[in-house]
Amino acid sequence: MKNKIKNELFVEDYDEKFLYKDLKNKINISFNRIAFIFFVFVVLGIIFSIKASYFGFKKENIKKTYVPSKDYRSSILDRNGNIIAKTVNTINVGINPKLVIDKKKLLLNLKLIFPNKNFNKKIYKEKFFYVEKQINQEKLEKIMLIGDKSIITEEKISRIYPHGELYSHILGQIDDNNNGISGIEKYFDYELRSSKNPLELSIDTDLQYLIRNELINAQEIFKNIGSAAILMNVNSGEVLSMVSLPDFDLNERKEIKDLNYINRATKGVYELGSVFKTFTFAAGLKEEVIEPGTEFKNLEKSIRCGKNTIKEYDDKIPSDLTAEQILIRSGNIGSVRIGQKIGIEKLKYFLDQIGVLNKINFDIEEVGTPLQLKWGKCKLATASYGHGITTTPLQLAKGYSIISNGGFEINPTLIKINLNNDVKKKRILKQELSKKVNIALRKIVSSEEGTAGQANVSGYEVGGKTGTAQKSFEGAYSKEKINTFVAIFPISKPKFVLVALLDEPKISKDYVYKYRNKKGSYKGTPFNTAGWTTVEIAGKIIEKIGPILATKY
Repeated sequence: MKNKIKNELFVEDYDEKFLYKDLKNKINISFNRIAFIFFVFVVLGIIFSIKASYFGFKKENIKKTYVPSKDYRSSILDRNGNIIAKTVNTINVGINPKLVIDKKKLLLNLKLIFPNKNFNKKIYKEKFFYVEKQINQEKLEKIMLIGDKSIITEEKISRIYPHGELYSHILGQIDDNNNGISGIEKYFDYELRSSKNPLELSIDTDLQYLIRNELINAQEIFKNIGSAAILMNVNSGEVLSMVSLPDFDLNERKEIKDLNYINRATKGVYELGSVFKTFTFAAGLKEEVIEPGTEFKNLEKSIRCGKNTIKEYDDKIPSDLTAEQILIRSGNIGSVRIGQKIGIEKLKYFLDQIGVLNKINFDIEEVGTPLQLKWGKCKLATASYGHGITTTPLQLAKGYSIISNGGFEINPTLIKINLNNDVKKKRILKQELSKKVNIALRKIVSSEEGTAGQANVSGYEVGGKTGTAQKSFEGAYSKEKINTFVAIFPISKPKFVLVALLDEPKISKDYVYKYRNKKGSYKGTPFNTAGWTTVEIAGKIIEKIGPILATKY
């Protein structure tokens, strides 16, 4: 009985141990599973954390590395932040004639939407054609309501120019693939395609508008075939305005083949006449062969040089003049005598030094190359008074800037200059030379003997020089003229140079001149010279832009 009891007790004790071991094994298995699952989650967590960090780093890099679409171009701004060129999404609408259901009905509907367009010929051909590119929302809704399956729309990235013609010769054009083909659009094509930052120009839209408007008015008065004007800071070289007429609407993307549409301000190469006399006077001062008071007595009314005769433009010019009076009265013979004192090599070096003889580096490719001269005694004589020597209006502006700003070299630019940059200026002429030249330029405008009285705008202390030259065609001179005026103001502390040019102006019988240098008025243009044409327009320009320059610059 006892054994039985023991056996039972033993069995019971064994069962407990068995159950405990079995439970312990189950617990170990469960723990191992949980640990494994936990390990898996930890590993996954680490993987996701690494991925998140990688993509976060990659995203940060994407922000730093800008990769534009192939059709994108950065905006172009004027110096005040106004948009003058911008890339936008637009819609073009075209028609596939093969899919037209009722051509007569479609033509009628199109005529209602586009009354000034004629699609009669195009719709009866099988070739796809555009009805309107960059269509506005109102017209788009109307044409889609026609419901013809032949009407096809395409979304496209397009370049728009809010000011139309105003900047045509500066901005230039792009082709249908958004590649720059002229102007700023071509010269800075890579920068505009590869950067999201806008390109800031030095041009002021308000000044550009006012100057262009005055050139348009001049065309109505003097019936000239074209014109140009450049306004530039004489100390920095920043071009504040550059206009050439005729111009064109950049939004139309027309192919311009007519040579009359060239950029006269930069591409036009002209004999500019007496504006070169200032350079001769300045070169004489530099070489110390003259002073403003140096006397020239018994000046002839005409002299012979080879087969040609050089005459005084006005018989009333006295025979005895100082060097300064020769410039003020714009004497031809006196300028020749100064040139002869300077000599060929020194005059040539001076003109090259101020940048008027050779092609200039600029921010657009449409830049003319002055004709190379075959220097000799006669060429020295004629070049001294601006005959037989060429340059561009842009280079004329550069030359006048250097001789008036204290003799510092400047390079014209269309790009806004960061004033925070400490740019060291290079002086190439003495400051005293500028002072002497500026005094003479002021007298040309302010004195009765001067040729530019109509530019004597009150309050702006204008100095300047006129130039009247006959146009040359295939080596022969015509009766047509280029009339030019260069203004520097305020002359006591020069800030701005204004070059104005009229191409083939005519006299006006009805225009009334209101004198600026004396009382009274005069009806009708007495002479087709710069003093009565370009100077008058330059005076009007200064009157309009003067208040803006005084407050902003």
